[in-house]
Amino acid sequence: MTAATAFKVLTHQQWADFERERVFRGAPVDIADGYIHLSTAEQLEATLAKHFAGQGDLMIAEIDLAQFGDAVRWEEAREGALFPHLYAELPMHAVVGLRKRD
Repeated sequence: MTAATAFKVLTHQQWADFERERVFRGAPVDIADGYIHLSTAEQLEATLAKHFAGQGDLMIAEIDLAQFGDAVRWEEAREGALFPHLYAELPMHAVVGLRKRD
């Protein structure tokens, strides 16, 4: 499975830290699991519903996966679906789109 881009959901504070540091090393769940959790466009709404229900002020960053080569692994997660997992830090230059979700 391949996709050109994937999405990372960040809290407002995580996005502010990312903007300041120019690199994202992961949310607490990412750090605990050893990779940055991403979702495809088709998986994004279910990810928001499952992990961010009731949270507002979220930022959704679209990530260019081509910049990461083998650092992106497609692995089984929720209900056996393959999700893109990033085994590297996420640099700001890999963000190709951004939208806010209230």
